[in-house]
Amino acid sequence: MSAASTMAPLAHALAVDDEGVRVAGSGLEPLVLSLDGQYLWSLTPARDGQLGIGGWRVPWPEVLRPHLRGRARVTVTGPSGDAAFDRTVSLGGGDDPIRVVDSSGHPLCVDKVGHLTRSFAATDVRIREEILAGTGRALRHLREECGVEGYLNYGLLLGAVRDGTMIAHDSDADLCYLSRQTSPADVIAESFRIERRLRSLGWRLLRMSGGDIKLLLPLSDGRQCHIDIFVAFRIDGIFYQLGNRSGWLADEVIVPTSTVELHGHRFAAPADPAAMLEFIYGPRWRTPDPSFKYADRSAGVRRLDGWLRGFRTDMGRWSEFFQSPLESDVPRRGSEFARWVHRRLDKGAAVADLGAGSGRDAIHFAAVGREVRAYDFSRVSRRIITQRSRRRKQKVDVQPLILGELRTVLAVGADLARHPHHLYARHLLGCLDDTARANLWLLCRMALRNGTSLFLEFAATTDTNLQSLTSEQAIVVPAPAPTGLVRRLDVDAIQREVELAGGTVAFVETGPGTDMFDAPDPLVCRMRITWAPTPADEKKRNR
Repeated sequence: MSAASTMAPLAHALAVDDEGVRVAGSGLEPLVLSLDGQYLWSLTPARDGQLGIGGWRVPWPEVLRPHLRGRARVTVTGPSGDAAFDRTVSLGGGDDPIRVVDSSGHPLCVDKVGHLTRSFAATDVRIREEILAGTGRALRHLREECGVEGYLNYGLLLGAVRDGTMIAHDSDADLCYLSRQTSPADVIAESFRIERRLRSLGWRLLRMSGGDIKLLLPLSDGRQCHIDIFVAFRIDGIFYQLGNRSGWLADEVIVPTSTVELHGHRFAAPADPAAMLEFIYGPRWRTPDPSFKYADRSAGVRRLDGWLRGFRTDMGRWSEFFQSPLESDVPRRGSEFARWVHRRLDKGAAVADLGAGSGRDAIHFAAVGREVRAYDFSRVSRRIITQRSRRRKQKVDVQPLILGELRTVLAVGADLARHPHHLYARHLLGCLDDTARANLWLLCRMALRNGTSLFLEFAATTDTNLQSLTSEQAIVVPAPAPTGLVRRLDVDAIQREVELAGGTVAFVETGPGTDMFDAPDPLVCRMRITWAPTPADEKKRNR
């Protein structure tokens, strides 16, 4: 349903419905959308939408759609701050109050890169003080313990210089440091050195790329604030700064560092903060724009992807899925495939669930008496598995595995080679790109030369047994769910990949099955794959 407002000059030009926001006019001015008085989303119609009959149609961000079922008061304000739309609307056919909140009930909003997060506006003063103190401590550790000159940047720098306050719709702290390394390999090595030192100082952190680490700052309200530490460096005269900035910027803009004040705290800042902010946000950086999105040079993005990134492309989207209402649609009991695998394993055989997701199958294997490891690259997924296995009083060893990152794959593969487990992966394969899939075969080659197997289930594109059907009889195969995160794979192509990687497909079967949500899927493939021991393995075994 849609609802239109009649209370402001733009009222006749605005509507909100299940599809999104409809706006007449030029669409060039940013709009701020609030839900029951809480900031939710900012948009610029001409940039974020499509022009059609009656004006611009801006769709809801995908991360919001699972939450938009019910009724809420929606307010849309223009640049002047006056409400151009302010009405209670019903979305998704529901009547219950719409709540876009985290697991603790804290309000969430859409940030500038399209993720759901908790903004500073929804954070009380005491917690903001903890964030600022933690940010100052991180800067001191970078300078005094890691030997690099860090500086405040992005949203906190913009808020300090332009507004004198933290930006209401911002949600984390961003720091950078200028590396003197002149090759990507040396930049990465330096970043790993900094990571090791920060860990030794007690910081919990995540590595996001070869030049970006995320500190996890615990707050007294039970959540964690992220402090991103981005590397900046110069190659062939071009300046690069994660995330995604590149171009011409003199070192004198950064060093020697200056200081800025924010809510009574003093922080190291670029030597010329205004020049840095213009480099990041453009010449209009002094004009507030809650809907701002970066417009990065494609050549620079390609180089940064190739040098430093590429292995966490969908991590944020999966974490958002596990925090959305859609996750509750995933059944809790073990899947039929897990029961199928259990019947084919010896009693007491251990299982490692790769891409364990919500942990339903890992917990099932533990419940039937197996030693179980659960691997996933999403920190949110691992937290869910840990909590649910504890509630069920089932022992599951939960560990990270990033199949796009060779460093992690080699470490996990070596560990599993010493501690044999059968490998289990349900609907993981369709989530992987070519590089991650190749790394999966490498992990199997390391871990399965002791007689254990890999059990796969994935959504298939073709079934050789069905190729003789007429077009009238052909099966229509829908896109697997969650849409955009899982894709179908050609069974023959997967078999060729396995064989090229030295594996043997000992069993393959394609036919009707179920998707991640246990909804019927007309074409699902099951495989059991083995890797034969090498002569060196046999020699070790016979010693």
